[in-house]
Amino acid sequence: MRLKISLLKEPKHQELVSCVGWTTAEELYSCSDDHQIVKWNLLTSETSQIVKLPDDIYPIDLHWFPKSLGVKKQTQAESFVLTSSDGKFHLISKLGRVEKSVEAHCGAVLAGRWNYEGTALVTVGEDGQIKIWSKTGMLRSTLAQQGTPVYSVAWGPDSEKVLYTAGKQLIIKPLQPNAKILQWKAHDGIILKVDWNSVNDLILSAGEDCKYKVWDSYGRLLYSSQPHEHPITSVAWAPDGELFAIGSFHTLRLCDKTGVRNVLNDAVDLLEFRDRVIKASLNYAHLVVSTSLQCYVFSTKNWNTPLIFDLKEGTVSLILQAERHFLLVDGGGIYVYSYEGRFISSPKFPGMRTDILNAQTVSLSNDTIAIKDKADEKIIFLFEASAGKPLGDGKLLSHKNEILEIALDQKGLTNDRKIAFIDKNRDLYITSVKRFGKEEQIIKLGTMVHTLAWCDTCNILCGLQDTRFTVWYYPNTVYVDRDILPKTLYERDASEFSKNPHIVSFVGNQVTIRRADGSLVHISISPYPAILHEYVSSSKWEDAVRLCRFVKEQTMWACLAAMAVANRDMTTAEIAYAAIGEIDKVQYINSIKDLPSKESKMAHILMFSGNIQEAEIILLQAGLVYQAIQININLYNWERALELAVKYKTHVDTVLAYRQKFLETFGKQETNKRYLQYAEGLQIDWEKIKAKIEMEITKERERSSSSLSSKNMGLKH
Repeated sequence: MRLKISLLKEPKHQELVSCVGWTTAEELYSCSDDHQIVKWNLLTSETSQIVKLPDDIYPIDLHWFPKSLGVKKQTQAESFVLTSSDGKFHLISKLGRVEKSVEAHCGAVLAGRWNYEGTALVTVGEDGQIKIWSKTGMLRSTLAQQGTPVYSVAWGPDSEKVLYTAGKQLIIKPLQPNAKILQWKAHDGIILKVDWNSVNDLILSAGEDCKYKVWDSYGRLLYSSQPHEHPITSVAWAPDGELFAIGSFHTLRLCDKTGVRNVLNDAVDLLEFRDRVIKASLNYAHLVVSTSLQCYVFSTKNWNTPLIFDLKEGTVSLILQAERHFLLVDGGGIYVYSYEGRFISSPKFPGMRTDILNAQTVSLSNDTIAIKDKADEKIIFLFEASAGKPLGDGKLLSHKNEILEIALDQKGLTNDRKIAFIDKNRDLYITSVKRFGKEEQIIKLGTMVHTLAWCDTCNILCGLQDTRFTVWYYPNTVYVDRDILPKTLYERDASEFSKNPHIVSFVGNQVTIRRADGSLVHISISPYPAILHEYVSSSKWEDAVRLCRFVKEQTMWACLAAMAVANRDMTTAEIAYAAIGEIDKVQYINSIKDLPSKESKMAHILMFSGNIQEAEIILLQAGLVYQAIQININLYNWERALELAVKYKTHVDTVLAYRQKFLETFGKQETNKRYLQYAEGLQIDWEKIKAKIEMEITKERERSSSSLSSKNMGLKH
């Protein structure tokens, strides 16, 4: 990315420009010691004077009132706060009318910032005070007071904390009284500027030691620049947290790189746009480019004729792509479009703030949109991509801890859609998006996971896990057979990526990781698991077995075992389990084959996957009450076994007999009151019980064969 700077031949300001503020991607306001406020338009290169301030007002800082979906009247949103050297701050409309001037500090007001909701304003000054004001300019509180001037201030992402400078120190102070204050030495010289990004929760600081630094919200240093020739006097994050700018004497720095190149024949296409490019995304054979006025959709097969449509707002902060459509986020909302440029949907929820959405808090698949809630960070909203309506019965996905990053898998059927997420403890979880009326299990996949990504061509998940790069070749294994999950993983050392790396993309079998220093590292994983996924999705089980025999890797056989059980193909499952030495499971699968009815077989396959309740429901619905009782006996679930026997008035003596045998084996006496109650006066006759069990099995076998013969009769007719 090239930083383009334009200088007009006739500058409009006669003195030093002290502060600037963007209203849109193409409109800028500037204030100067010549007392003028000037509006600049980048599209037309026109400038116009908005207002001439009184001669005693020397501007220092400017901040626009935040745009919010909650603001119905745009009058307040079309205004800004201007701080000045006379100890006042001024609320000024977009047209240049001074709505209010407030005496705020003794000495100059050095900075003023609206919080993200626009409900409060913080000002700091030469008098060392930090003051909180209402949006109409009424003093709410003096948050802190110190002996040295406070040069800069920023709100925390939740608008509950304020970051300010104190000489060489940085201080984070919560608004709540008596809450813990975080303070640390950040620079070797006086700190002149700070900024705190609401999307990535990172802090920028710059000072007279000629360095700029990046911190996390706990005060841990993530990056420190080399000393520059002059003090760094200005820093600012881009709203999406992907870039930041730093300013010094005759210096303005911005670092990033984006390009399009055909690596097969090294051909380069130069794509030119009428307006300034704001965002671009390349995936699924399409390049989506947002300018200040329009959106361009290019197919990688044809770069010459893009599809173009106008944007409602020219401030696109995020582009996400899925196979069938893409998503745009701007200051007004979230919009889903097809690659033909057709508007599809615009999901909304109460209190939605688009300014803080990024690739970690929004995820898109062919059928689902997932958005992390900012008001309650334990909640994920799920929407249908086609209609923008809440998914299914409108249930939210709720977790016990705050969620940091979310990602939807990309392939397969809607009913099998999974979402993976990382919580505040850096634990990785997976769960189903559709929950079919019951609360789906949220299962932990890994710990100390810092970043994750799904493959675009099949449902393989990768993540950076502490000092390891981990690939979950078949994450669904946790729902099928959690015991073999470790055998389905690929792991390698990740120390080469240094501190705080981030997964940029996972395309095919290529994973791209950005290191903290900005450099990109590419990792290739085995192509065979993706081929295995493809065979299984097409039910080509013989091809899948042949592939595993060719590759001869335990991970492949373990994945195939789990895939086969998930798809109820027990013949393939038996082969795969035998290949990884799981002999007990091979024997269990063999025993399933000998069961007399398809309901029994299905129930035992569900039991194999740990779905005991579902197995029991299938048996009871089929009228196989004894089998439902027996599976609870086999699992030593004695309470439930007796409950079923009493409820259906059958096999109470069977349950009591097995319970007595169990206690005798361990040399224990019966203490359960219910068992004592039903055992009273009852004689256990094993011959009679065995005869009853044999009769149940015969009855089940006869019913199964009769239903099969009636089916065959139907086929003949």
